[in-house]
Amino acid sequence: MSDNEFRQMLPVLTVKQQAATYTNGLYVFSAKCSGKVLSDGTSCVFLSLQTADQQLDSALDLMRRLPPQKIEKNLSDLIDLVPGLCEELLSSVDQPLKIATDKKCGKDYLLCDYNRDGDSYRSPWSNNYEPPLEDGALPSERLRKLEVDANNAFDQYREMYFEGGVSSVYLWDLDHGFAGVVLIKKGGDGSKKIMGSWDSIHVVEVQEKSSGRNAHYKLTSTAMLWLQTKKPGSGTMNLGGSLTRQMEQDSPVSEAVPHIANIGKMVEDMENKIRTTLNEIYFGKTKDIVNGLRSLQPLQDRKQQEALRNDLAQALRNRQAKQDS
Repeated sequence: MSDNEFRQMLPVLTVKQQAATYTNGLYVFSAKCSGKVLSDGTSCVFLSLQTADQQLDSALDLMRRLPPQKIEKNLSDLIDLVPGLCEELLSSVDQPLKIATDKKCGKDYLLCDYNRDGDSYRSPWSNNYEPPLEDGALPSERLRKLEVDANNAFDQYREMYFEGGVSSVYLWDLDHGFAGVVLIKKGGDGSKKIMGSWDSIHVVEVQEKSSGRNAHYKLTSTAMLWLQTKKPGSGTMNLGGSLTRQMEQDSPVSEAVPHIANIGKMVEDMENKIRTTLNEIYFGKTKDIVNGLRSLQPLQDRKQQEALRNDLAQALRNRQAKQDS
């Protein structure tokens, strides 16, 4: 439905529902309209005028623009607003990772849909479900050994790159290989007046060749980052967003170069690319915008410099006019 078509329907809508704007196929209403209030309580959406595909596209587009630290609340609000999109939204929207502790060994691990069976979550350290689940899905013996080695390897990787946080690796069997997910979470405690969190989710699919000497790897990585700084001199600033990237490659597999080494290199390269993109493009652009809004010079000094430039420019124009005459 176009903007004009929508506005032709305004007479049949209530007065409160008319406070709307049409943006990228999404009707965004003021806080007074009927519907669900999202995020900070200042806006809500009305999706019933769209088809199912349009609703899903609009909902996903909206979720990409909302703060990562409020994904759970906003996702719940959208599902309440359009219950028919529940399954698609839950499977399409990555949520911040949660931390649990293995009661058997005392180690922390991360929760996600990939280690969930019903209401229970499997620990990568003990291979047990919490709450206990008798018939929960488990990896094969060969894959479980690979999973243990992968968790130890990425535990060292996380400590080296992030200097803290929590990581978990989960693997499951496929018909022609296996798949897995590498999870990393690092939170800021506010000790340096910076609050925030980094959540990275790397889903990898491995197709083993019949020769056994090569494998095809497909990696889909999502990084969710939000930062909040609060300083007396500059006030409070919030930055946040998510980025998803994909890559595929064929690599040799041997005892000297196992699957863990190939996956680890892909994850390392992908995270470096994502960090570079965030730093140079997103943070760089934000820095340019902030520098355009704020100045280290007092306003009076800037006005004096501007007046001096104008006087010099006028003097040069007058001089040029005299020479021409």
